[in-house]
Order: sequence, then C-alpha cells, then structure tokens
Amino acid sequence: MGVLAGAVLVTAAVVFGPEDGEESVPPAPGPVSRALRAADLGYPASLRDLEALIEDRRERVERHPSDARAWAVLGTAYVEWAGRSADASYYVRAEQALKRSLRAGPDEKGSTTAQVGMARLADARHDFGAAKKWGEEVRARHPEEWAVYPALVEAYDGLGDAASSRAALRRFAALRPGVEALLLTARAHRNMGRAEDAVASARDAADRAQTPEQKVECLYLLGELAWGRGEPQEAVAQYGAALRVDRDHRPSLAGRARAWAALGRADEARRGYEAALADPPRPEYLLELGELYESLGRHAEARDQYERLRTTLSRDQEQGVDHALLRGRFEAAHGEPTAAVALLTAEWARSHRSAAVADALGWALHLSGDSKAALPYAQRAVAAGAQDASYVSHLGAIERALKDYGAARRHLTESLRANPHFSPLEAPAARRALDALDDLPTVLPRGVLPAPAPADESVPPMPARPAPRPATSAPAPAASGPATPEPRRQASAGPPVPRATDGG
Repeated sequence: MGVLAGAVLVTAAVVFGPEDGEESVPPAPGPVSRALRAADLGYPASLRDLEALIEDRRERVERHPSDARAWAVLGTAYVEWAGRSADASYYVRAEQALKRSLRAGPDEKGSTTAQVGMARLADARHDFGAAKKWGEEVRARHPEEWAVYPALVEAYDGLGDAASSRAALRRFAALRPGVEALLLTARAHRNMGRAEDAVASARDAADRAQTPEQKVECLYLLGELAWGRGEPQEAVAQYGAALRVDRDHRPSLAGRARAWAALGRADEARRGYEAALADPPRPEYLLELGELYESLGRHAEARDQYERLRTTLSRDQEQGVDHALLRGRFEAAHGEPTAAVALLTAEWARSHRSAAVADALGWALHLSGDSKAALPYAQRAVAAGAQDASYVSHLGAIERALKDYGAARRHLTESLRANPHFSPLEAPAARRALDALDDLPTVLPRGVLPAPAPADESVPPMPARPAPRPATSAPAPAASGPATPEPRRQASAGPPVPRATDGG
C-alpha cells in the first residue's frame, strides 16, 4: 500500500510543459493551468484538476493527432488517474497514448516525457524490469531529468536492489529537494528499519506541505508509520487528520479501519473498509476485510470478500496489472499453497526480489510443507531491515517447524513486541505458537555454553582443591611436539540465503 500511495506523488512528477505553436502561451488560469503547474513543481494535482487536464489533452490530440507532447501528457495523466481511482482500465488508455507519443515524431521533450510515463506505467503494473529499462534509458540521455528518479526508486525497490534505489533517491533529492523527496526518504528509512528517521522525515514533509494533496500523503504516511510501530491509537489519529483534509482518501479510510480493528472496534472497522472499497475496489482492501470477517467467525461474509478479490484480481490482470504478489499471499493463506509457490517462484525468476516477495515465497513454501526450503527466503526478508512484524512472525513460525526453538521464540516475541495487532489472523496465531514454546527446550548452538548462574553471596565459596603432585617414581614421557588445541567447530549456518542474482 505504501508503494501505491507513493505513486500518487511521484507519477505527477512529470513536467507538463506547453506545446509548440498555438499552445506555447500558458493556458488561462483555471483547473488545467493548476494541474500543469502542480506537475511542473512535482506534486499531485487535485482529482478535479487532473480530470480537467485529461479532458483538455484529449481535445488537443483530436485537433492535432501528431502532437507528441500532448499525447505524452495525456498518457501520464491517465497513469495517475488509474492509480488514484483504482480503475485499471486507464492503464490501457495510458499505454496507447504513450506509445502514440513515441511514434508521433522527433519531439525530444515529448519523447522524454513519454518514456518517463512508460516507466511510471510499468511501475504501476508491477513490471519493475520494464520500469528500470525505461527509466535508465532516460537517465542515460538526460541525467538532469529529475522526474525519472522516483520511477527508478520504485523499480529498484521492486527488484530488491536497495543500493541502486538509495542512489536514485539521493539524486532526486539533490535535483528536487522538497516534500516529495522527504516522503520518499521517509519510506526508504522505513524499509531499512530506521523508524525514528522515517518519522522525522515524514513530519518535516508535513510541515512543508503546500497543498491539500501533499498534506494528505504526509499524514497518511505518519499513520502508516504509527501502525508499523504497533500504536493503533496514534495511527487512528493520523489517518483521521488525513481524512479531515480529504474525506474520500481511500488509503487513509482503509488504514483507519485496520487500526480500529486492532482496538477491538470491529463494527467501525467494517464500515471503514466498506467506505474504502468504493467501486472499483482495491484488491488489498478486499483481502483485509475478508480476514477481519474470518477473525470474527463470520466465515460466509469472509468467503464473499475472497470471491470479490478473485474477480478483482482477474479484472486487473486483463488490464496488464501483475498482482502475483497479492495473489500469492492470498492463495498461500486461503487457497492452494502449492499454487502460491508456483506464482511466487515465477516472480522471483523475473528478478522481483523485494523483501515482500521473499517473505511471501518463504511463507508459501512453509504452508505447502517445505519449511526447510522456506527458511532462506524468510531470513532474507527479515535481513532486509524493514523489521515488518509479519515477516518476523513468519520467520519464527518456520523456525518452530524446523525445531529451532530458541530462534523461534526470539522472533515470535520480537514480532508481537513490534506490533501485537499486525494481522487479525496471524497475530493471534503467533501468540499461540509462542505460548506452545514455553514447555519446549531451547537448543543452544554447538560450542555455546549457557551463561553461569549468578553467585549467591550468602554461600561461602568452596575451597580450592590442591593440584595433584607429580609422581617422582618415574619421569614423565617426553612430549612429541607442542600441544595444539583442537580447532573449535563452527555451528552450521543452515542453507544458504538466496542471492539476488539472475540465477536465483
């Protein structure tokens, strides 16, 4: 969801400059000019202004079908509209418009805008390899084109290339310091497990926000960060603040519903999810509501949500959106785990190797009965640094299945300490698994001795026994050489963690 919400900001960060000829004069003040200025400054336009811009560019290309720049602006606006409305059919329109721009002629500026738009489109469809290709092509020709760097950050994150993502973010922040750079920085800190730095950057962004759209995204991110820290009351406050700015902000509606569920306010949570699921629904919210119903024992209603989820996933797939990660999570927990393994293994083979994919693949392997194969993926997800409570809980459950009880106890405890309400289904399961470990021994790694018990000062120490005197009847045999201590054996580290290479 963080990626989806971030797309609202960074998709708009494409320079919508005026065209040649009759459009070289800036448009009259109004929604179109506001949308153009918002994009030029790198922040999202309001939905009303964005709608006006789309209608204006559509009229423009009808009059001037060879205007590459207008087609590029229209296509990029379609990408943003699709992300904010959850209507994936606009991705198809965006692709058609952007390709039309690329075919229209030698307009260099229009071509660059269209290529950035193609990178954003590929990110929105979760085709991170294509997004990287388009983005790097623009960067190679125009390294000062700041609009391409958010697209590259998202692409590298999806591919699990943290170093390249941080480099692209640094470049973007140097070229365009401001609210959007601070928000991307906050998300990067969160992904690396730097919670305090993430909050500081998000608050700085909120203080600098100049438009309602910027303010909403900042407050929403502060809500997400509070939720990740296991503070549902604070999360409700931040999501509520975002909704006071934009009462229809669907990510904040869903986030507040999630936090209400954690606080035991099930009826309010249900109503919140229903408000967030305005047509067309976002599939991730359907899954969350279904799991809420299941946790309350309302299984028929849960099945209805899961059926809606399947329909929505199929609809989006027809529009070119790759929901393999979400579908894999759903199938692993509520469908057929072996099907989830196949889906997620294919994602891994496409080099989609983010912490989220590693966690989902490890969990699917575990639920399909292969906990040994699952362990390296779960370890990789946790080692990425995000310290997501669900990732840590999955690792603990896999270690428990492998009878590594000490590590399992440590990770299950850590997950519930980080966020005791991270899932209405999985958090209670983690608590039960931790309780079941109380009667099981902790197996220490080979070569590690337990810590000595603290000394009891009320008991006098035992007197030292005198060392035995050497025998004098016969000389000791000569040593054949210097005594060498036996090398200590290292404990096995388990199966190797999969490396982020094309070979998997």
